[in-house]
Amino acid sequence: MDPAPEHPASPSSRLRARPPHPASRGALPAGCTALGLTEGRDGLLHVPVAAARQPCPLVVLLHGAGASAAVTMMLLADVTEAHGLVLLVPESRASSWDFLRGGYGPDVGYIDRALAHVFARCPIDPARIVLAGFSDGGSYALSLGIANGDLFTHLIAFAPGFAAPPMQVGQPRILVTHGTRDRVLPIDRCSRRLVPVLRAGGYDVEYEEFDGGHGVPPDVVRRAIGWVTDG
Repeated sequence: MDPAPEHPASPSSRLRARPPHPASRGALPAGCTALGLTEGRDGLLHVPVAAARQPCPLVVLLHGAGASAAVTMMLLADVTEAHGLVLLVPESRASSWDFLRGGYGPDVGYIDRALAHVFARCPIDPARIVLAGFSDGGSYALSLGIANGDLFTHLIAFAPGFAAPPMQVGQPRILVTHGTRDRVLPIDRCSRRLVPVLRAGGYDVEYEEFDGGHGVPPDVVRRAIGWVTDG
């Protein structure tokens, strides 16, 4: 499913955390806080005001290579409260995600810990659990998300380079967006090759190209979140 070689199927790519039934009651105040799960590279969590009243969609947002949670959170900052999203932005253990450095493992474990932390403290709508990412994070969102399609209902890849899922589990819906003038991950070598392969694999894929470079315009972000919350 990928221009890059696939990693062997391995349990190390599987996430164990699941939202409880019934949903947990909100134990965290509204606003943005550090995850606080480790020293050094950690992550951020934004809890909307709506979480005090009802289960909310969860978006796990993965950063690009070398980026931080603080910078990456700004991508969805304008839509989080408006759509009542719980936004989890974990940071990779190194400068980018583990599967780009040889295989699944430490980052999967950390994301699993972060998800368990959120599920225990925030009421989450199990029909709206999203794994999203930009650039390297987009590639990782597709790869890890396809391997955990029994947890993630939606996958969003902004300017991904490829997908290398070690296995296919479930049938998450997929949205891919890419700028036609992207010079970092050129669209012809990346999304225009990747999307047909995903569709051939039986996935429901929405695909949007826009006139721009290696980034995500605000209107593209708004449409992507609307695709989750209104669909």
